[in-house]
Amino acid sequence: MIRKRLFLNVLTIFVLLLACSSLAHAQATRTWVSGVGDDANPCSRTAPCKTFAGAISKTATGGEINVLDPGGFGGVTINKSITISSERFEAGVLVSGTNAIIVNATTTSVVVLRGLDIEGLGTGLDGIKVLGGLAALHVEKCTVNNFRGANGSGIEIATSLAGTTQVLIKDTIVRNNGQGTGAGIIINPTGSAVVKASLDNVRMEQNNAGIQVRGSSTTSVSNSVAASNAFAGFSAALSPAVLNLTDSVSANNGNGVVCAVGTTVRMDNLSITGHTQANTVTPNACSSFGNNHIDQAVSVIAINPANQ
Repeated sequence: MIRKRLFLNVLTIFVLLLACSSLAHAQATRTWVSGVGDDANPCSRTAPCKTFAGAISKTATGGEINVLDPGGFGGVTINKSITISSERFEAGVLVSGTNAIIVNATTTSVVVLRGLDIEGLGTGLDGIKVLGGLAALHVEKCTVNNFRGANGSGIEIATSLAGTTQVLIKDTIVRNNGQGTGAGIIINPTGSAVVKASLDNVRMEQNNAGIQVRGSSTTSVSNSVAASNAFAGFSAALSPAVLNLTDSVSANNGNGVVCAVGTTVRMDNLSITGHTQANTVTPNACSSFGNNHIDQAVSVIAINPANQ
């Protein structure tokens, strides 16, 4: 009887140890990073991790990584629905010669990036790069700066899987990015992928191009500024891309707006001034509601709102 009781006690302790071990390794719905954290920690608020890469494996799908205090938290590859958020503190993602944030998740995943300062030091490839497929990417209150490695871009949406990816960028600065085929923001789906993008209150400054759209994509830009970009402020580069521009400014760029043959560009209350190339708008693909402000005579197709 004593032996049986001893056996049961030992078995109980063993089960409890297993349960505690499982709890210790369970993923949390909210984790934390700190400039003085340690990736060996569980990423709790009292024992935060040091990097986004260290925290993401300990964060459940659909969970959130929060920033406790200022710091540099390194690059990260995202393969699931997640939010990375810094509302009050400097949250640096600094890389050299590589990509900063790669999103390569499933076509049902939703990723939110909020309040990040993403820095490429002039040699970084892409600040944010979306591969494969994704349901939605939200970029909010971020700065993406100095990604000028080979064909690098500040934000590149290069989805390739069948399905539609929603891209929503707001209250963000994209500055000094793009070499070769790169741009400040480039929307470039391939294969059967489709991208529907929306930009609101976005500044695109001193990039190769402010934003360039290509392929099966529809992009709407509002309340935004493209300034001092080398090639163009706004560019629809490859058919059948659609670019809708409203209540925005293109100032002091190589070209104000570029509309390649086979693309569709619609302009509404757009100001285009100070370009350096011979043509502000490449004709035959651009159309206007007639209430734009352009400092050179250009050829555009008038839109009659009554017929829309």
